[in-house]
Order: sequence, then C-alpha cells, then structure tokens
Amino acid sequence: MLDVLVHVLLLLGLLILLSVAAPGIDEAAGRAMVLSSVVLCLVVVPVAVETLSRGRSLGKLATGLRIVRDDGGSIRFRHALIRGLIGFLEIYATFGGLAIAVALFNDKSKRLGDVVAGSYSLRQRVPAERKILPYTPPHLQAWVGIADIGRVPDGTARRASQFIQQASRMAPESRTRLAGALSTELAAHVAPPPPPGTTPEDYLHAVLCERRNRDLERLRRAEHRSATVGARLNRLPFTR
Repeated sequence: MLDVLVHVLLLLGLLILLSVAAPGIDEAAGRAMVLSSVVLCLVVVPVAVETLSRGRSLGKLATGLRIVRDDGGSIRFRHALIRGLIGFLEIYATFGGLAIAVALFNDKSKRLGDVVAGSYSLRQRVPAERKILPYTPPHLQAWVGIADIGRVPDGTARRASQFIQQASRMAPESRTRLAGALSTELAAHVAPPPPPGTTPEDYLHAVLCERRNRDLERLRRAEHRSATVGARLNRLPFTR
C-alpha cells in the first residue's frame, strides 16, 4: 500500500506539472502524455527501483521485506520487469483483487507476477528471540555444588535447553510432562538425587546451569595452562 501511494502521488504530481507546463496542448498529445506518465510512474519506476535495489522498495524497507528468486538469490531486471508488467494488471487494474486471490491459493503467498517471474517475498527483519539462560534456584545451590554431574549426552542437553527456551509458550500439561521426562533422562547422569520436593523445571535449570559453569571453569583452567606453557616456552633460549 505504501508503494502504491508513492506511485500514485508521483503520477498526480507529474500530471499537475504537465498541465502547468503545457496548458495549450492539443487533446491527442495530452492523452499521449498522460499514458506515458502512467507507464512511467506505475511500471517503469517500480521496475527500476526493484532492479537497482535487488528486490527492495520503500514499502518493503518499511515492512522488512525483500523480493528474491525461488532459489533465494537476488532478482534481476527480467524478474522485476515481469512483476512490474503483471503488477499493473493485478494491482492497479483490479485494485489488488487479482493479487489477493492468487496469493490465497499459494503456499508462499505469491501474487500472479511472482508466480510468472519465479520469485517470492522474503521477510528479512525478524524480531530477535529473547535468550533465556538456565539458573540455579536458591534452595538448590547447596545440593548442586556437591552434585556429581557426569557426561550428559548432547541430545539430552540440547532438548533440555530447547525446553527452557520454549517453556513459557507451552501448554501447562505438555510443559509438566516434558519437564518430567527430561528430568528423568538427566537423573541418570547426576548424583545424588535432588532434595525432596524439587520440581522438574527447577531440577533442569539447576543441572544445566551448573554444567555450564563447570564447563566454563574447565575451559578457563585449560586456557590458563596454555598461557603458562606458552610463556615458559618463550623464555627458553633458542640456540642451534
């Protein structure tokens, strides 16, 4: 709609400018100038903008969209030209009705111009998801400090981390059931058991948080040892 508004305003401005610049022009020349202005503002300008910007326009910049080929690459002049020519029919001639009708029956919401040109609209500006980090509940800090956390399988750790990220969006029954199942998987690699009354979600948070902290501390010690050995080697005499 923003692109259509800009193109229509550009057309109106150009027509007003022509009427002021050439007030005494004959009827045939006037119709030719009007037709040329319509083609320029509603076809040539959109095609040029999409070609030079590789699938962007003012409206697409405002909504975070971009037109790309079906294989994901940037569109070329051919794609922009097909979209522009067919777009005049389906957007301006039918007031967007044809474009909406075709998009409703397409899995990528393509309008007719995209179907013919082999392109589609890609959303580039996606809101970043807030990262939720596991934490150790206060009543489990003493237990997790002495707990023996073994080698947790990567698949189990990945599923537990994904659960923590998505728990707030899950149905209560599914959330409780999945937390219990993941806690049972982790319990096979953690000893001793947590204090009585510990909920599965608190257990997951505590184990994953402590596992992360211990891995980080192990990496820091390895880095410190490497730095110490490197400093000793640099002090050795280099003789033949």
